[in-house]
Amino acid sequence: MRELTKDELVHLSQMYAFLGNSLLKPMNQTKGPGLDPAFWAALPDFDDPAVEAALDSLLAFAEDAAVRVGAGEDPATEVAVEHTRLFVGPPSPAAAPWETYYPEIPEGMAPEDVPEPSCGFGEPTFAMRELLRKAGLGLTSENHQFEDHMGIELLYLSVLCGKAAEVDGGKARADVLAQAEVFIAEHPARWIDRLMAKVETAAPKGYVIHLLRLAKTLMAL
Repeated sequence: MRELTKDELVHLSQMYAFLGNSLLKPMNQTKGPGLDPAFWAALPDFDDPAVEAALDSLLAFAEDAAVRVGAGEDPATEVAVEHTRLFVGPPSPAAAPWETYYPEIPEGMAPEDVPEPSCGFGEPTFAMRELLRKAGLGLTSENHQFEDHMGIELLYLSVLCGKAAEVDGGKARADVLAQAEVFIAEHPARWIDRLMAKVETAAPKGYVIHLLRLAKTLMAL
């Protein structure tokens, strides 16, 4: 992770939090600003072309949604239905949002040939549970989610970025950012491409794929 200012880390923390919450719950439950063009237009791009492009695509999606609302359509409900179809089902998620479903790929095997686990509770779940415990974090019963959900991993990144912003610069901040880099490499960055591939197959013109593209570019800062 490149050197970021305190203000940039605060913004990054807030963006990870928004993305994490957006992946955890459908829009009809969060009432978030994801379909408001002004929201995306106001977010920083950190002088990074990839982040700028990801934000521009979300801005365009929100602008199109605003036009459709004016025509009497209901894009917010469509986005909520998309979220449910991708991450809940029925009968099963089109794009399982848990790290356990994306195991290490054996050498010489194509990603699509790796068998999908029959249970959503695996080693990544335990690893994430331990990381959350060490950070003094826990899930409320209302979430009903395994800890290795992509949304929860992004929320954990939000916490790390917020912590980096709070400590003094120098070694203390560098240590937290190094922790974030290791976490990104070992967890979300390891499987986000495979999650995105499934989302793009199931909902190529939807909202979620844009969120995941932004999350991926932020991880590369």
